Amino acid sequence: MGQVVIMLIALVLVAIGVVCIFDARLITKKMFSFGDQNEGSMGLKILGFILVIIGAFIFYFQI
Repeated sequence: MGQVVIMLIALVLVAIGVVCIFDARLITKKMFSFGDQNEGSMGLKILGFILVIIGAFIFYFQI
């Protein structure tokens, strides 16, 4: 049962990371109010990439 919960958490991390990568510009426009949207979207894409990597490692090593 514990492995299932950890796998679900890993999949949620991957899903959040993918959404951050693909919708970075839209999320930056809605949530943040600073002038340079390129820096904000770049930061969200980096954060999403890190979340995807962490979730994938958790999922991979759990099996």
